[in-house]
Amino acid sequence: MVDRNDIGSWLGGTPSDSSNYWPGRGMGRPKEGQASIARPGRRVVAILIDWALASLISYWFFGYNSFATLAVFALTQILLVGFFGYSIGHRILGMQVQTVAGHPAGYGKALVRSLLICLVIPAVIVDRDQRGVHDRAVQTVLVRI
Repeated sequence: MVDRNDIGSWLGGTPSDSSNYWPGRGMGRPKEGQASIARPGRRVVAILIDWALASLISYWFFGYNSFATLAVFALTQILLVGFFGYSIGHRILGMQVQTVAGHPAGYGKALVRSLLICLVIPAVIVDRDQRGVHDRAVQTVLVRI
């Protein structure tokens, strides 16, 4: 009987050895530990922490206005990631936003990255290195520290 392996097909994509691949390997990142790619569980908890803090600030100063909450979230992301390389949620969970080369992100990258996160969709579309569109657009990566 003839099967796909006998005649080949472009439908299967390029052949690869996925058994020996981990997120960040192509960027020279280790599989685990410091400087490895932060996994989805940590990312989700960190963004929930940051959103909860933005919600509290919005409640205290603006009576919990949804636009104010989004603005506070974006502003804290821009300032904290731009200056320190991490938000409060990132810091609590031991993560930092870096350029692919391993340098601090800076304000320009933090601004674009934060605005894309606020659009939600770019943050949930990820590649095999677990980088969202927001990180790919500005050449950053969220790593463990």
